[in-house]
Amino acid sequence: MTDNEDPKKGRKSKGTSKEVCGYPLSIFFIVVNEFCERFSYYGMRAVLVLYFKYFLLWDDDLATSIYHVFVAFCYLTPILGAIVADSWLGKFKTIIYLSIVYAIGQVTMAISAIHDITDTNRDGTPDNMAFHVVLSMVGLFLIALGTGGIKPCVAAFGGDQFGDHQEKQRRTFFSVFYLCINGGSLLSTIITPILRAQDCGIYTKQKCYSLAFGVPAALMMVALVVFIIGSGMYYKAEPQGNIMMSVCKCIGFAIKNRYKHRSKQYPKKQHWMDWAEEKYEKLLIAQIKMVLKVLFLYIPLPMFWTLFDQKGSRWTLQATNMDGNFGLLVIQPDQMQTVNPILILTLVPIMDSVIYPLIKKCGLNFTPLKRMTVGMIMAAIAFVCAAVVQLQIDKTLPTFPSASESQLKLLNMGSTQITCLLPGNESLVLPANQASENFFTFKDDVISVKIVGPEVTKRIALVKGKRQKVLIPANINNNWIWTDALNSKPQQGNNAIRFINGMNTTLNVSTAGADFGRIEPVNCSNYSQIKNGKAIFTLQSDSQSCEYSREFGFASSYTFFIPSTLVIGPNCQEAITASEDIKPNTAHMALQIPQYFFITVGEVMFSVTGLEFSYSQAPSNMKAVLQAGWLLTVAVGNFIVLIVAELAKLPKQWAEYVLFASLLVAVCFIFSIMAHFYTYIDPSEIEAQFMKKVDEDDDDDKSQRKKAEIEMVRKDSNKSDKDEDDPDKRTKM
Repeated sequence: MTDNEDPKKGRKSKGTSKEVCGYPLSIFFIVVNEFCERFSYYGMRAVLVLYFKYFLLWDDDLATSIYHVFVAFCYLTPILGAIVADSWLGKFKTIIYLSIVYAIGQVTMAISAIHDITDTNRDGTPDNMAFHVVLSMVGLFLIALGTGGIKPCVAAFGGDQFGDHQEKQRRTFFSVFYLCINGGSLLSTIITPILRAQDCGIYTKQKCYSLAFGVPAALMMVALVVFIIGSGMYYKAEPQGNIMMSVCKCIGFAIKNRYKHRSKQYPKKQHWMDWAEEKYEKLLIAQIKMVLKVLFLYIPLPMFWTLFDQKGSRWTLQATNMDGNFGLLVIQPDQMQTVNPILILTLVPIMDSVIYPLIKKCGLNFTPLKRMTVGMIMAAIAFVCAAVVQLQIDKTLPTFPSASESQLKLLNMGSTQITCLLPGNESLVLPANQASENFFTFKDDVISVKIVGPEVTKRIALVKGKRQKVLIPANINNNWIWTDALNSKPQQGNNAIRFINGMNTTLNVSTAGADFGRIEPVNCSNYSQIKNGKAIFTLQSDSQSCEYSREFGFASSYTFFIPSTLVIGPNCQEAITASEDIKPNTAHMALQIPQYFFITVGEVMFSVTGLEFSYSQAPSNMKAVLQAGWLLTVAVGNFIVLIVAELAKLPKQWAEYVLFASLLVAVCFIFSIMAHFYTYIDPSEIEAQFMKKVDEDDDDDKSQRKKAEIEMVRKDSNKSDKDEDDPDKRTKM
């Protein structure tokens, strides 16, 4: 094959097709472009749900809903991209133009996450949240338009670079292509959560979402530049007309014509699309039949994506209630998604080189559709594992008061033990300088607390739906003090810490990244957020100071009591007492690894196979359209998340996981029946047969015309002979 030869049709093209190790050189630019683009997309998406929750301050349900709407839109726009690529611009120009839109969207997202833009009072919180919401929604719209528009084009454009003699290389390309997707995903889900966890800002330091979005924006620009550099080497197939409109019109005409001839007096057709033969070519009708056959098979597929894409929303939010301390490493909740691309990079070559050949040697016909069926089962098992993990998490979560309840904890600030009688004659012993271990729940608005010997009774007004802490002074006859406690776990894995000063002098408490300020005698500080790990607090009174250290986990809350007997000096550590108001996360993130393993095995068997299956079953001029149809199943799957969650209204998250797993098993059973009756086809062979038949029909027409002409000549000759024999018709000289 010459340098400029069209690998598909043997015609000259503008690009070159030099080969390296049997692969077109242009493939390497496409692979690098895909790696950078996927880094950009998955890096942004990895931190997106936490950006909604912690920067825009949305609740879990709203954050999850908007996340899945965005993902669904990313997989709806491939239809637009396929139409534009196949009927107007071609794949190459479509990728270029929409990549520019994509890059602008990423930059917009990075700008929307700069809190200093509207933080006029410099308190670390944006004053005009609507500005950030609007800017982020515009950015997400442009990203969805860009990534979705190029999605059906890139894989098909890469496949177009191969000639008919490179079928084996094309199959390998799709595996490598998917490895690049997960390679970019792997690095981005490691790096962007680390960037997000940094503190940055011009006036105040907050989590650096702008940097976490800015790096993906830079990688998208790199992807665009790399793709443009390889421009002269690509085989650029010309768009073959508005194929989508032709398909829709042909289908519409077939339905309309079938309805007109619905009477029994008309003969039946073998296929309902055959009613379009009056107006459209048989080749187009045959191609539409192939597409419809595959699209019908796609109907059950969205349910797989319903489960799969929740690893970026529900599973990430699940990880926020878990312990990410792995010893030498501390894993952020959004970094747990890294397990998926790591396993992908491991399992894809193992499946292709070991598992599938081994199954084939065993004499089993493990067809692509059978692989996809097994992949769906694996995804269902993953959600059963997620439900089990959620049950373990629920055991560790505190029980907060409902709207009709109040909760109370007592703290003895005196140096002697006291005994309290609570409503219901419940006796409580409070050691010196200690608080009750748990919160007590009450339904009354006002309760009486009695101190035994000397007997003192105090009436305490409670606040519905709130947690409160009562400070009992050393002299129990003095006024008691009650303060509000936290009614939810601290956000972003931080620990909410406050100090109570039981001394008669003012204290100043500080630590790295937090300053509790001056604490007046018999008073408490505000809560400050402390990261996990060891924290050292400095207590200062006048010119004297001492240090108190403590190890913290994730998402706990403590109240530290400084007793009146404390002497500023080396014994600070032993004198200060700690009251654990909210326990730290104890369910370890490692518990999520089994669910990630099963969902990844399902992805390898379902998605990798489906990508190749879609390309192999697509007619030559509808590959991008059928790829878009495959991606459309992802969009529908994300909408199903919203629909099922809204209709089910399950109070427990584990029950929702079980529901999704059950639905997928039911759908998997239906898909297995449909797959059993599916017949694999070779679109190029079918098209070749139709073209051959057309040529034969043309030859027959030419032969018939030639015979007719010969017959006419023969008749004219016979007539001329008869005229010569007739003396009346002879010409006179």
